[in-house]
Amino acid sequence: MKGLKKYGGHYENWIYWSGKCWAKLSGSLLRNGVNLTVYDMNEALILEFKQLGAKSGKSPAQVMRACDVVITCLPSPTASDAVVREMLPFVVDGKIWMEMSTTDEAEVKRLATEVTEAGGTAVDCPVSGVCHRADTGNISIFAGCDRATFEKILPLLTKMGRRVPHTGALGSASILKVITNYMATANLVSCAEALTVAKGSGLDLNVDYEAMKISSGTSFVHETESQVILNGSRDISFTMDLVAKDIGLFQQVADRAEVPLELNPLLISIFKDGIKRFGPRELSPNIIRRLEDATGLSVLAPGFPSKITDEEAEETGYEIKIC
Repeated sequence: MKGLKKYGGHYENWIYWSGKCWAKLSGSLLRNGVNLTVYDMNEALILEFKQLGAKSGKSPAQVMRACDVVITCLPSPTASDAVVREMLPFVVDGKIWMEMSTTDEAEVKRLATEVTEAGGTAVDCPVSGVCHRADTGNISIFAGCDRATFEKILPLLTKMGRRVPHTGALGSASILKVITNYMATANLVSCAEALTVAKGSGLDLNVDYEAMKISSGTSFVHETESQVILNGSRDISFTMDLVAKDIGLFQQVADRAEVPLELNPLLISIFKDGIKRFGPRELSPNIIRRLEDATGLSVLAPGFPSKITDEEAEETGYEIKIC
């Protein structure tokens, strides 16, 4: 990892977020020998990782002062702004800030400019592929930055993820992330409608799931989230407020590009209604409850897991090269 300072034979790093995904990414770093410092607003998470061998950070300012590579993974652009504000006084030449949050392209560029002007380097590198893959290091990671910086951080990215494309200039990865999250949301709503229609038509939902899985209508979302829908747990470690944030960010990208969308405004309306009915922290697959409540149907079937686990063995990550 060229140009990055070593501490005790390992590279120092830091991840901050109040949520589940950062913990899975941090676990991959620890498992692969990275000397890790963590900070989170949830002190129990800090203690958990301290017991696993990580160092505990005291504040965003303290970890930026202590570490050469800082990774943030936060729930909103507002949170990212607040954390970067704290870190900026301690950004100096050689520091690298890696933003793994799902955020707005314009916002990450604005913050990156401030980091760069202070002497540091910025990368936007959000993850994609649902949290269960983050747990095994098999998640995908997009990286937007200049090529020289990408080559410096690639060894860290391949410890956290399996497939890592260099998407282009800073900001490109954030655009791609909200595009893929929009596609996942559209798939989730279509799966909810398809399963509810199947139930209402008297079909066997176990047969229906497998038939959809081998059909032209299958998707990653169907093969994962449809299972926890049918189980009834609806637990995919993602909530309705985060979906609303992501498709709202996608709408902003479309508006800046002057692309008149038709489907996304409808998805925004659907999740706005879901949040009004069930609350912002309701699990996102429970968007199907709107249909269950409207029809009186219970879209459940035996034999499906309450949570999705990654059955693939962890593999060494690699760059996806675009010819």
